[in-house]
Amino acid sequence: MKVNSLLVFSSIAILLAGCGGGGGGNDAASTNPSSTSAGSTSASTNSVSRQPGTSAANATANGNTVGSISCASPVKAGATTGGTPISADTPSSDGTRMFASGADFPLAFTTNAGNADTLNWSITDTTGRVAASGSFDVPSGASQTTLTCKSTLAGYFAVSASLKTAGGGLPQAGTRPTGIATFGVIPDLSSVVPAVTYTKQEQHRFGMQGENDRAAVLAGLGITQTIDDREMSTMEPNGPNTFNPSASNLNSFYTTGNVMRLIRLDGVPGWASTTSAFQDFTMLPKDMSYLQNYMSRVGTESNTIRQKYFPKQSANFYQVTWEPSLGWADSDANFVAMYKAAYQGIHSTDPNAFVMGPTDAFPSLTNERLQRIASLGFGKYIDGVATHGYYDAGTSPSHPPERLATDPDPATAANALNNSIRTLRTTMLNQYRSGMKLYQTEVGISYDLGSSYSANYPTGNVLFAQGAVVARTHIILLGEGADVSYVFYGADYPDEVGYGTFFDLSNAQGSFGATNISPKPAAMVMSAMTRILDGTNTLGPVKNTPSGVYAYSFQQVNNGSLITALWTHSNNVWNASAGFSSTYSAAYNLVVDAPGTSGTVKVIDMMGNPMTMNYTDGTLKLNLTEAPVYVVSNNASVLKSNVNPPPGYVGS
Repeated sequence: MKVNSLLVFSSIAILLAGCGGGGGGNDAASTNPSSTSAGSTSASTNSVSRQPGTSAANATANGNTVGSISCASPVKAGATTGGTPISADTPSSDGTRMFASGADFPLAFTTNAGNADTLNWSITDTTGRVAASGSFDVPSGASQTTLTCKSTLAGYFAVSASLKTAGGGLPQAGTRPTGIATFGVIPDLSSVVPAVTYTKQEQHRFGMQGENDRAAVLAGLGITQTIDDREMSTMEPNGPNTFNPSASNLNSFYTTGNVMRLIRLDGVPGWASTTSAFQDFTMLPKDMSYLQNYMSRVGTESNTIRQKYFPKQSANFYQVTWEPSLGWADSDANFVAMYKAAYQGIHSTDPNAFVMGPTDAFPSLTNERLQRIASLGFGKYIDGVATHGYYDAGTSPSHPPERLATDPDPATAANALNNSIRTLRTTMLNQYRSGMKLYQTEVGISYDLGSSYSANYPTGNVLFAQGAVVARTHIILLGEGADVSYVFYGADYPDEVGYGTFFDLSNAQGSFGATNISPKPAAMVMSAMTRILDGTNTLGPVKNTPSGVYAYSFQQVNNGSLITALWTHSNNVWNASAGFSSTYSAAYNLVVDAPGTSGTVKVIDMMGNPMTMNYTDGTLKLNLTEAPVYVVSNNASVLKSNVNPPPGYVGS
């Protein structure tokens, strides 16, 4: 589900009219080849002065981050003739094109020059600021030159190159536009964010769809949960009693125990449905007693798997339905009856089962259903609530999660993501019970509606905006009380344009299961976020923030470090027509300590690059932009007194 069916029922046409279109064209933050070299102040997009030894990419609205990129030791070799004039790549042995901070990695340029020439190259960050650059001579004909690079600057980077005399640039590759080749550097925050000691494996907070069995991708992103299919339609497509819970059904990927399973249950094969065709739980199956029996076998298998491979996981987590607002055609009473059969079947064989639903597409739709069926006893047949996290008529750069939050009409503002999660949490508390877990199991940020993959799209500015919106969306979800949040999707795929957090480098319209991939900014903001917020409990939104400022505080489990994520947003500077501003800022004072105290805190940018900042009188002065920052502090009593805890949230 990627389109807001709630707004379809009301005012989708009005909302779409204001989306600003597809956001194509050139922009100031583009990562096209630049004549600016590293260290030139004209490459910076803000007025912060830099210290010697830093590049434009170190500068932020609050000062300079630490870290740098260096590339040296060129090695020349022959290459296949007849290729494009210039190409570049950062191949990695694990296929991710993501590299550990401080590790050597290759940057290989292949040229097919008509005459001897000079290749000028640069590496820019997500806002187009130059982090490193250089040049080298190339012979006529086919040649490959490989630089050995190393980066302690984290995040997304785009390589560009051109020949001094012949010109040219890097070609389009799959869904990646012309002019760039991308790679990521995974942040090392071990000296900034203390390591978490997990007493239960489910204290991890991030899952993903789209890279289910690619361990290297998930590890690079810091993802610890994926969805494992146990639908009847998957396990028994051809007839009853063909799923044997004692057989070896588990994907070997899960046997490492590193990535947990969210067990998906929706889907009835034709032989079991009332229409003799596949149904995604659109109505009751033919035989409810058989449904309960099937669920009991899933419980048996899952309990065995957990004990064998996930001994530190205290429960198995099950999701019964998938966006029923789009398909359920039966009565509310039968909806509850189906959950009863699933719940009782699973719990009969899995004493540690945790059954969740109803998983509508939007938190507001999930809330609406929970309110409507509470009186039918639905709460007896769920252990927790699952929802998808979509919030607008297309979730995209032009439709960020804060777009409706400042609307003067309270009914419109209620549909903003922060407000809809608060309302959902309130319903869970008041009509169900306190302490219920809330899992957000799918939300993706696409390119703007009407966009298409092309040689010139997405632009660098669109990629920056997508990454910022991905970060803000998941911070809001966790900050308003979701226990877990799932990222959507892995690499770009056809039809729904841009949902991937990676480019598919082989297929111009994307493909499912792509393996030749490179990261977008969206991937690297998640790589940073998981290393900062995983293993935390939510404290809640910071009190009394001014309009347009968003701030959420968290604390590591076992009373660990405090982390506050902050940013600002203005619809006036965030649209496809004028561009998505990386420089708009708002001053904000964050209370981090007791009055009269002074000291230092660590501030981490959206990509995971830290800096040290001073505070006085217990207050840290920040310049917030549309890209979130994270503040690591230590005074728990001060932060806890300055937040509004999410209704009914207890954490882990």
